[in-house]
Amino acid sequence: MEKPLDGILVIDFSQYLSGPSASLRLADLGARVIKIEKPTGDSGRHLYCSNVVLNGESSMFHAINRNKQSYVADMKSGEDRKKVYKLIAQADVLMHNFRPGVAKKLGIDFETVQTINPAVVYAELSGYGKEGVWKDKPGLDLLLQSVSGLTQLNGNEGAGPVPIGLAVVDILSGVHLAQGILACLYRKITTGKGGRVEVSMLESALEFQFESITCFFTDGGQPTKRPKSNSAHAYLGAPYGIYRTKNGYMALAMGAIPFLGELLGCHELTQYPEVGSWFTKRDEIKSILADHLSTKDTQEWLAVLEPADIWCAEIMDWKTLFDTEAFKILEMVQEVQMSDGYKYKTTRCPIRINGQFLTTEIGTPILGEHTEKINAEFA
Repeated sequence: MEKPLDGILVIDFSQYLSGPSASLRLADLGARVIKIEKPTGDSGRHLYCSNVVLNGESSMFHAINRNKQSYVADMKSGEDRKKVYKLIAQADVLMHNFRPGVAKKLGIDFETVQTINPAVVYAELSGYGKEGVWKDKPGLDLLLQSVSGLTQLNGNEGAGPVPIGLAVVDILSGVHLAQGILACLYRKITTGKGGRVEVSMLESALEFQFESITCFFTDGGQPTKRPKSNSAHAYLGAPYGIYRTKNGYMALAMGAIPFLGELLGCHELTQYPEVGSWFTKRDEIKSILADHLSTKDTQEWLAVLEPADIWCAEIMDWKTLFDTEAFKILEMVQEVQMSDGYKYKTTRCPIRINGQFLTTEIGTPILGEHTEKINAEFA
């Protein structure tokens, strides 16, 4: 199928997870992504998020670098740098996620790139921005979760800081970088002007918390107070949370407490008619609710709550979810193949265009796989 970014050339110097997740989305949307790697390769090739190895390299690397081309260049070498400049001269987008100052040392800082290709969309992602006392700190996801306040929102009161169990700041900042790139690409195509897109992981992490931070400024800066039990959101009242049932767990979102009491046959809950009490007395309400829900199986409770339009769900692991018809109909898993014949399963792009999935059969590039071909093309 024809894809929205067909014909767009992206020169991608980014590595690890944040930047490559942005270029992955551009590739899914049809862009040609040439991944510029140092002679030893993107460090992400050997950055393991588990002990799973795919074709001799990190599973994380394979998950976010499918459908890209690998071009090896030593940017400290004048000869290699000249070759890369030929690629940049024809690029629509150049992107990187180096620490401040590194791009200049490599000869791909904004000012230099502007002299090569004034209309390029220049996109850079950093940990903490390019200014200030934190600018040289390492932009690692866990560290950003820690300093941004994210870890104070998860878990129950007294549990200490609890990070989200995914590289959520990496992915979010990659999403924001892709959004900025797409906006500037539209301007480039319509006016001929490029642009400079700058995203920091810290700003992405803070914007991710816009709802809770707005509450903080509105309530006079009160400290975050998580529920004592069954927590799912530090700022929401009962019943919002995760509850154990007789045979598993279930999630309950918003709902009127007295109505829930009637539906569930729990008289104690009908004694909280005031909406304000669902916040001020959320711990005791949740304790009552937790005790009551533990007496029956998850499906028994869902059979009562779902017909009454109460927002609830069974807690599933991946195996349980993947066996459901609801998951199968999404066709979220695709199989891709590397040039050496190695195949692996991964997720597809979640976006549909005109009702069609954005899929690919092309897997991750072998280090330097396309260098010679690209040199011949851009000579």
